[in-house]
Amino acid sequence: MTHQIHIVGGGLAGSEAAWQLAEAGFTVRLSEMRGIEATPAHHTDALAELVCSNSFRSDDANHNAVGLLHAEMRALGSLILAEADAHRVPAGSALAVDRDGFAQGVTAAIAAHPNITLVRERVDTLPQGPAIIATGPLTGAALAEAVRSETGEDALAFFDAIAPIVHRDSIDMDIAWFQSRWNKGDGHDYINCPMNKDEYLAFHTALMEGEKGEFREWERDTPYFEGCMPIEVMAARGVDTLRYGPMKPVGLDDPRTGRWPYAVVQLRQDNALGTLWNIVGFQTKLKHAEQVRVFRTIPGLQNAEFARLGGLHRNTFIQSPKLLDGSLRLKSRPNVRFAGQITGCEGYVESAAIGLLAGRFAAAELGGTALPSPPRETALGALLGHITGGAEVETYQPMNVNFGLFPPLEVKSKKADRKGLMAARAREALQQWQAVAHG
Repeated sequence: MTHQIHIVGGGLAGSEAAWQLAEAGFTVRLSEMRGIEATPAHHTDALAELVCSNSFRSDDANHNAVGLLHAEMRALGSLILAEADAHRVPAGSALAVDRDGFAQGVTAAIAAHPNITLVRERVDTLPQGPAIIATGPLTGAALAEAVRSETGEDALAFFDAIAPIVHRDSIDMDIAWFQSRWNKGDGHDYINCPMNKDEYLAFHTALMEGEKGEFREWERDTPYFEGCMPIEVMAARGVDTLRYGPMKPVGLDDPRTGRWPYAVVQLRQDNALGTLWNIVGFQTKLKHAEQVRVFRTIPGLQNAEFARLGGLHRNTFIQSPKLLDGSLRLKSRPNVRFAGQITGCEGYVESAAIGLLAGRFAAAELGGTALPSPPRETALGALLGHITGGAEVETYQPMNVNFGLFPPLEVKSKKADRKGLMAARAREALQQWQAVAHG
C-alpha cells in the first residue's frame, strides 16, 4: 500500500498519531525498529509498550489536570485511552493498566486497520514527504544526528528510571496490608509495607551505601527529570526526603497498631491478574544484586521475588519552543512534525496527547485545510502551548500537564474551587473548539 504520510516510531505518540490519521481516511506507513533492533529500556516488540510505571496517573477529570487530559482524549477518539480503559486494573482514583494487555491491544488495533501499514524497520534520516517523528526519548543515534544536523541544535537529555516489579505471592501479608491513601477508590488498591523509625533509618542507610551502576561517558553530565527521580538520589537530599515523598505514611492506618507508620512503601497492581505489583516511586540505579538485598529489608518484602528489577536510561528531546511551530511542524522543514516525548512533554498520557494532536494537524493539512490549535484553556491546548512557545527555550525541561500551564481564571475564586472551575472552563472550551474544528 502506498502511503500519504510516514510516521516514525510506534510508541504511544506514534500509535496515536497513526490511528487519528487512519480514522480520518489517510493511509499511513508506521515504522517501528523494535522487532529488528532492541532499545536499552524495552522488553518486547509490542507497540506502545510501557517501560516504567503502569499508571496513567489520576483519572479525576474535575480536579486533576492529567485526569482532564484523559477526558479530552476520550472525547476525541483516542486509541491509547480506549485501550487503557479496556485493560484497566485497580489503582484507586488513578488509571492503571495491565501493561501487556494494553500493549497487545494497541498493536492489534494498529495491525488490523486497513489504512495503516506497520513496517519493522529503522529509519535513519528525516523523510522527504509528509511525516511525523515520534521516536520518543530513545531515538536512534543516526536519526538523532539527522535531527541535529537539520536544526543546528544539540538535543537535550535527561535520565528516566524504571521501578522494580514484585510477584504478589511473595509479599508477606501478615505484615503488609491493602489500603488506598485516605481510602480513595475501592479503598484497598495498594499494598502497604510499614516501617518504624529504626527500620526506616536502616533502609535509608542501605540506599545510601548500596552499590550503584556506573554511568557511561555520555551519560555522566545528564540531569535527572524531577518527576522520575531515582530513590537513592532522593535519599541523598536528606534523611526525611523519602518520608515526604514516595514513602509518606499519611492517610494509611496500619491495622496492627491503628496508627500511621513512621514510613510506608506502597505497591500498585501491575497486571490484570493481580500477580505482579510495582513498587511505587522506587526507580533506581542500584545494581541488581543490591536492589534485591536492599529492598528485602522492607518489612513485608523480606522474601520478595522480583519479576523485573529497576533500571535507568538516558532520554533525549528537542528544544521544541524554538524549533517547532504551533502545529508541531519543524520550522526549518515543515513537512516534518514531531510528537511525543521527543518534544519534551513528560508522561505516557502527555506523549499520546501530543501524538493525537500531531495526527489531527497532519490530517487537516493533507485534506487541504488548517486545524486551529485547541484553546489554551483546555488541557490539550495548555500542553501544546507550553511545548510550542510557552516555555523558556534556555531552561526548557520535560513537563507533565498541570494547571500551572493553564491561563488564570478571569474571576476571583477560593483556592479550593480553582481546579474545578478550570476543569469546567476546559470542557466548555473543548466543545467550542470541536464545533469549529469539525464545522
